[in-house]
Amino acid sequence: MVITTGEPGGCRLSSFALPGSGREALRIKTITAVIAAGILAAGLTVAGCSSSGGDNTDLVLVNGGEPQRPLVPTDVNENMGGRVVDRLWAGLKYYDANGTARNEVAQSIDTTDRQHYKVTLKDWKFTDGTPVTAKSFVDAWNYGALVTNGQLQNSAFTEIAGYDDVQSNPPKAQTMSGLKVLDDHTFTVDLKEPSIDFELELGYAPFYPMPDAFFKDPKGFGNNPIGNGPYKFSTWEHNVKIEVLPNPDYHGGRPAKNKGLRFVMYQSYDTAYADLLQGNLDALDIIPDTALTTYEKDLGDRAIHKPIAYSQHIGIQSNVPHFSGEEGVLRRKAISMAINREQIAQNIFHGTRVPCQDFTAFTLPGFRPNLPGSDALKFNPDEAKKLWAQANTISPWSGTYEIAYNADGGHQAWIEAVANSVKNTLGIEAVGAPYPTFKNLRDVITDKTIGKAFRYGWQGDYPSIFEYLTQLFLTGSGSNNTLYSNPEYDRLLHQAEAAATPEQAYDIAAQAQTVLFKDMADIPVFDYNVAGGRSDKVKKAEITWSGLFDFENIEK
Repeated sequence: MVITTGEPGGCRLSSFALPGSGREALRIKTITAVIAAGILAAGLTVAGCSSSGGDNTDLVLVNGGEPQRPLVPTDVNENMGGRVVDRLWAGLKYYDANGTARNEVAQSIDTTDRQHYKVTLKDWKFTDGTPVTAKSFVDAWNYGALVTNGQLQNSAFTEIAGYDDVQSNPPKAQTMSGLKVLDDHTFTVDLKEPSIDFELELGYAPFYPMPDAFFKDPKGFGNNPIGNGPYKFSTWEHNVKIEVLPNPDYHGGRPAKNKGLRFVMYQSYDTAYADLLQGNLDALDIIPDTALTTYEKDLGDRAIHKPIAYSQHIGIQSNVPHFSGEEGVLRRKAISMAINREQIAQNIFHGTRVPCQDFTAFTLPGFRPNLPGSDALKFNPDEAKKLWAQANTISPWSGTYEIAYNADGGHQAWIEAVANSVKNTLGIEAVGAPYPTFKNLRDVITDKTIGKAFRYGWQGDYPSIFEYLTQLFLTGSGSNNTLYSNPEYDRLLHQAEAAATPEQAYDIAAQAQTVLFKDMADIPVFDYNVAGGRSDKVKKAEITWSGLFDFENIEK
């Protein structure tokens, strides 16, 4: 997913850029946070920011944001749309709160060689009453993969035989040769080569089935979607809320234990936190940095804190002047070494962020610390200045280094701190560049017109380092924000996925990451220890392995 790209929120009670002294920065930050939290506890909100309304609904009220695109599983690759899509659909598999993959619509998934699969389905139906069949899956996957349909998640199907033909320009085929429908309940999947985690991927949104209604009106469908999951779509009031209700026909392993969900689209996490304290919001998955020193005291045993598969990066596309070729490599490494991650993590996030150690997430199987090249993620002012000077011999720097962020996402403080660290280390102008909403930011990144650095995050959709390495860095991936491309990396990644054992796959993936460090494909900044909470109206609300709530199991 998902590009988290979608942390929502952004109207702030205070903003903070790191001064020179870490101790002084911490003192100022602590005072600011205490004052801000006191204001929030008193029930005041920032002018112009939305609120849940507190209408005593039986629905569970959770924080959300306006999705970038209509709710079509193969075209949603960000957090705010993804959290809704995963409620509305059921896949062949689903992931429980610990990240264990379990069969959902699949009765069985059989293979003897990890390359050729036979899938048998349970009896199931969509919320419009039509049956979920083998054709529902095969047609959906073919639609998602076909280049002319322009789906953001098309790279999810890379491993399937025939993918290259539907991705050529113009396409050599309209469907992938590796998919065959045998009968209503059975289909086969042939991959190009054996895969270490293809079966694990099958709970990931691009692999969801689609009803016939979608193919009759693909453009309109996503605004009034028909799924087959634990919830059914109810309403979408753009920039305000999305509501989903329990699907009485769902008979999988994650039935809704509540009367439905309302995803409230806040303009500020500060406002969301105030609503949580007042009982106007039931569950909040990110505490604003203004309350990080007080939320555990405020919430008591309703506070949540745990490590998750979620990382924050700074990217810059290769079409931006000074950031292509060898000059771009030198400048990205210099900027990375100019960021004092430890100080920013402590002074702003108070232990809820930790410096990244690689290009994936530190909670996932296969994570390897201390990879060759990972010194580029450590604060090293002298080396940063040296690399920047080398880049200037290729093309002298001019202008301002800007880092774009969505102003509705609670990112201002840390982006300003990063910019300040870069400015003080390299002696250049560096500033944050706010975009009003997450959607505004995602649109210019997706359109490749942003023209500056930008923050983006990735929150795991399935528990594998290969999701990060494929979606974010494989040539041509719809979620490859930086337009990174290196044939050696692509070759190693494919080799890793075809490995005989997980350990062999992880060894080769480590080699692939060494290539990413050599090129400094982007700038990993923080891994997350989530800080969240539930209101006193909620009996149970747990955060899953990926950092999202276990929505189906929230109980009021």
